[in-house]
Amino acid sequence: MKKEPKATPSSFEEAYTELQTIVAQMESGQLSLEDSLKAYQRGDELLQHCQKALAKVEQQVQILTERGQLQPFDANQE
Repeated sequence: MKKEPKATPSSFEEAYTELQTIVAQMESGQLSLEDSLKAYQRGDELLQHCQKALAKVEQQVQILTERGQLQPFDANQE
């Protein structure tokens, strides 16, 4: 029986949380070789999803900054 691919995460946070879980599982050393490979592949998919989401947000921030709609953050300002 063929396994169905896991769904694409609906958000960056969801993908990041699943990625953290996979990393913890792999670091535990409790996965079989086959399960480690599957976890690695899923982790790679999640990493790509996160990178794309971050790149999109970075582009949006850059556009807003160029338009002058964002002001530099000053932590000392009250």
